[in-house]
Amino acid sequence: MSQERIKELAALLHEHNHRYYVLNQPIISDQQFDAWMNELEALETFHPEWRLSNSPTQRVGSDLSQKFEKVAHVRPMLSLSNTYSEEEISDWLQRVKEGLGTNDTELVMELKYDGIAISLFYEKGVLVRALTRGDGTQGEDVTANVKTIKNIPLQLQGDYPSSFEIRGEIFLPKADFERMNQERMAQGLELYANPRNTASGTLKQLDSREVAKRPLRAMMYFVLCDEWMANTHYEQVVMAGSWGFPVPLTDLKMIQRVTTTEEVMSYIHHWDVHRNDLAFDIDGIVIKVNLLQSWDELGMTAKSPRWAIAYKFKAERVSTRLDKITYQVGRTGAITPVANLVPVFLAGTTVKRASLHNADQIEKLDIREGDYVWIEKGGEIIPKVIAVDLDKPRGGQDPHVYIQHCPECQTELVREEGEAQHYCPNADGCQPQIIGKLEHFVSRKAMTLEGWGVETLSAFFKEGLIRNIVDLYHLDLDRLVGFEYSVWDEATQEFRKRSLQSKTIENLKKSLVQSKEVPFERVLFGLGIRHVGETVAKKLARALGSIDHIMRANKEELLAVDEVGEKIAESIVQYFQIKEHQEWMTQLKEAGLQLASHHVDNVQSDLLATKVFVVSGVFEKYGRDEIKALIESHGGKVSGSISAKTHFVVAGRDMGPAKLEKAKSLGVPIISEMDLDQMISPE
Repeated sequence: MSQERIKELAALLHEHNHRYYVLNQPIISDQQFDAWMNELEALETFHPEWRLSNSPTQRVGSDLSQKFEKVAHVRPMLSLSNTYSEEEISDWLQRVKEGLGTNDTELVMELKYDGIAISLFYEKGVLVRALTRGDGTQGEDVTANVKTIKNIPLQLQGDYPSSFEIRGEIFLPKADFERMNQERMAQGLELYANPRNTASGTLKQLDSREVAKRPLRAMMYFVLCDEWMANTHYEQVVMAGSWGFPVPLTDLKMIQRVTTTEEVMSYIHHWDVHRNDLAFDIDGIVIKVNLLQSWDELGMTAKSPRWAIAYKFKAERVSTRLDKITYQVGRTGAITPVANLVPVFLAGTTVKRASLHNADQIEKLDIREGDYVWIEKGGEIIPKVIAVDLDKPRGGQDPHVYIQHCPECQTELVREEGEAQHYCPNADGCQPQIIGKLEHFVSRKAMTLEGWGVETLSAFFKEGLIRNIVDLYHLDLDRLVGFEYSVWDEATQEFRKRSLQSKTIENLKKSLVQSKEVPFERVLFGLGIRHVGETVAKKLARALGSIDHIMRANKEELLAVDEVGEKIAESIVQYFQIKEHQEWMTQLKEAGLQLASHHVDNVQSDLLATKVFVVSGVFEKYGRDEIKALIESHGGKVSGSISAKTHFVVAGRDMGPAKLEKAKSLGVPIISEMDLDQMISPE
């Protein structure tokens, strides 16, 4: 009887929780809800073996401390391309139309919520996992905390898929944020900076009971499933609402279908004016192509989908006094001037410093110490000085004189022709550059040396234990148990002592061993050669095959590599002309790092050389990406849209009708995957 009552109470509480927090249509009193919850908690206490995995009592959280596990995303959580320009929105719309070969494209307009991206996984209607965005490829498992958020369903209703992922945003409503700050003010506590940061900090609390006390809410807007539940994105969002999710409300224009550029701009203008009327913060508008099949046709870039774009509202700006201009040295030696300001509140945070970019910018704006300047947040994140406030008195009679020597090592600065920034050429003897290069080398996109944070690296450097990346592999870490160093605590604004324990040492050693399996292209990127980013490092590794070949290559050989230009080639040649860098490569080889590629360019033949292909539809033998890789491995090029330069369209089932029509109108041959196989098969 008790077991049946537990199931009955759980069902009742799920239903009324949904009515209260999602539909905003309660039909029972708070007292009745609390009575049922108390009864369920009592029954579960006496019969813990009958507690359901999705019990509503999980809303109150647990005092079990947890360190968040990092979990790989099933599908990468890519960011959208951002723009602040309506002209760029028009350009994007034109590219979409050209890519789809039609002017008749339905779009979906949505609000861009200023919160924390979240990905939820459901199995048979039950929430089983919640992941943060993390770095886009893996996120942190915050399931226990997410289960405390009242408007996220633990058990779904209606006709939902048996297994799927849904993404959205977790945020703190503005009224709740204000109430929390009023309470802190009354207690004499420091105020929270802004709703987004407070929501983020709350979601990362290790005690989910504390999370449960905060009024976090969610808005879900993106369903991902192995099979489409509908033909359009809009329909899938509406469906998600019927399963119990909080989704954008159509009647309040939180989501709207449009077809013309005028309608797109009208929606943007409406919410730019009325965004403060909402109960939560937004920082822009998201525009998506509605037809899901078109998403496949338009494809992705390395960082974002081509079928969506985000328009961000213009940033707020304020005026404050610039007290002093100081200078920072980056890992590449680039010198960045920094405006030290009288603290001012801007877009939710207190701003004390802002970038001045370079000498040209200071001269262009005629910025002087003591001036009042206008501050803006680029992307509402990074503060920057945009102009002198000429309504206020000037700070001095004479223009600011840019420094001529490095503020850290006093080496004379250089400024190459065509470069905006000054540089310190003392790459291997300037402390910020050395620490910056070490930090870059251990980063996730390079060697992924877990535990080797900037504080540890800085402490080792200051103690003379490391001077370069090679030294990491020569350290006798076992002798460093108990090693003490100081760490700056932002919360207390003072230094505190930290010491290395045996477990930490073991983790540092383990990460060094694991780094020896990191592929060559990432090792090359990790060296921090100026102008050699991730993509260029990959191209070099695949084209030239080994560090020895790259070291021996002259400028002409390097220029022959795809995406390597004059500056990059010169930078590589200069880097390896330094004898110490040559010795580093020998020592890194001896340490066991991967300094040769397992494949060179993956080119099997040049049978498709000079040919341009477009791939569209669903295939039997290959996946779409496999077909593209196959074409490229035989020397061909793949384009996302059909034009007069297209030689062949490789078509599968359900090829887009617009692409089919465009191919026919241009007389582009349409071939199958079997035809492609024959083209690359030897005679």
